[in-house]
Amino acid sequence: MGFWLAYTVQDVTLIYLWNKEFLSAFSPSHQLIVAIFDSLCSLVPKMLFSYYVLYYNLPKLLNSKADRIRNITQLLLALIATMFLYRAIGVFFTSSVVYKGTIQYGAYFSGMWFLNILVNIGFASGAAIMIKQFRLQLADKEKQKNLIRDKLETELKFLRNQTNPHFLFNTLNNIYALARKKADETADVVMELSKILRFMLYESKNDHIPISDELRILDDYIELEKIRYDDRLSISFLREIDNESEQIAPLLLIPFVENAFKHGASESRFESFIHLDMKLQSGVLEFYIENTKEPNDKKPNNENIGLTNVRRQLELLYKEHEISVEGNATLFKVFLKINLRSYANL
Repeated sequence: MGFWLAYTVQDVTLIYLWNKEFLSAFSPSHQLIVAIFDSLCSLVPKMLFSYYVLYYNLPKLLNSKADRIRNITQLLLALIATMFLYRAIGVFFTSSVVYKGTIQYGAYFSGMWFLNILVNIGFASGAAIMIKQFRLQLADKEKQKNLIRDKLETELKFLRNQTNPHFLFNTLNNIYALARKKADETADVVMELSKILRFMLYESKNDHIPISDELRILDDYIELEKIRYDDRLSISFLREIDNESEQIAPLLLIPFVENAFKHGASESRFESFIHLDMKLQSGVLEFYIENTKEPNDKKPNNENIGLTNVRRQLELLYKEHEISVEGNATLFKVFLKINLRSYANL
């Protein structure tokens, strides 16, 4: 309706200015009223034709190729009928009732008048149809965008739900091994695990958490894992953080640490180490982790499900990030760099 209101205002203005000299006997207010009635009378056939095309003819024309000729024929017939209606309103009502014979519309059948009518109907209806189709296209694009966003959000939730059971399964295996040995550390491991599970249940559901919370869960996990090892494992965690309230996606870093323990220290029979280094400056996070590994026949850069999972999460979460994985017979290295302020709006 906004379009028709704007069109009517400009049409009234044009009619008022065009017919002003022919209606010099009328007062300016009377001239304006006449212009309004003239515009409204001619608006009826224009709106009827526009809505016929928009809601009946055009959908069939676009969706049915088989009946295209029939639909085009119907469109032309509707246009001709609209032109006759437009002319009839002008000759038999607008001229005699609105203008009271002051302005003569001439003979009913007039080539010049029908050309003028065609231009009027074509401009008004064409503009209305074009604007409506443009709005429909925008709405369709927004709908497609929402569908894609919903799909990506579902995938992200699936990836996160994969990470948590994977971590829990590994930790329960560790507790089982300690319980079988009746180790005194079993109770401490359960306590550390409860801290981590509490975080996963109540805090990791948020889209973002402060980097300090992510560090806390990493520290808890490292303490949980250290209980299993004696002096043969050396762990260092260096950190340089300029803003501990900087936001990060929850549980994004723990798969890297879990991977270092599972495929490094737990498989090593000799002295081993895990070195972590985190640096955060102006929203840019650099995370480096290096761990020893047992010589084996696997490919140096072979990744497990956890690292593959986190790669996809990074693609969904951050526009600016890079990750590199390097390995040889005895060492495994991962470097991660993320612009935490380039968080993608799914």
